Amino acid sequence: VTTFEMPEDFGSVLDQQVIGPATENLIESDFPIQSFKPKVQIAFQRLPGQCPWKIEIERRRRLYLTFDITQLLASKGIDSNQLIPRHHDPDNMPTIEEKKDPVFPIYLPLKIFDNDEYDCRTPEEWILLGLEPGSHDRKPVPGKALLPTDDVLGHEDPKNQKLIYRWIDVGVLDYDKETELYLVHKTDKNGLVRDEEGRPILNGGITPEG
Repeated sequence: VTTFEMPEDFGSVLDQQVIGPATENLIESDFPIQSFKPKVQIAFQRLPGQCPWKIEIERRRRLYLTFDITQLLASKGIDSNQLIPRHHDPDNMPTIEEKKDPVFPIYLPLKIFDNDEYDCRTPEEWILLGLEPGSHDRKPVPGKALLPTDDVLGHEDPKNQKLIYRWIDVGVLDYDKETELYLVHKTDKNGLVRDEEGRPILNGGITPEG
């Protein structure tokens, strides 16, 4: 029987087989798939001619991915780096020619302007997006946070004049209901949320040892 003899260059034969693109997601991620899906409040059963529920979710997901909060704020004339109040520095006060108010610098915290009336999810619902079906480990939820680029100085003195604040991709780990603050962790260059030893951060960073 010679029909089923294995060719010697079998590897090259496989390389010559060109297969179209697959729908499988080959990008490694520490975020659950459902954490990227928008909340769509329409009827699950749609009438003929209306957009199906799953298609509407996918359309909005792709639409929201095109939004950039830095560009949206800049289009309104808002500099994200100026949103964080800084220490008063009398030696470097801006002049009138710089079109900045030298008497009343920015001093109101963002919390004063916070409004959650139009949020599509509660903080608890956002955190629960990290739970995958059948899993007891809660993964981070993707988000963006206005954080200093210098982590060391940012922790020591978050209002230092030398700090530069930018919108940075983060993984949301936990939420404190009393302080109404989120615990976030910056993603690495690969978009992963890992600890110092390269392990995925689960359940808000709390280890089995506490």
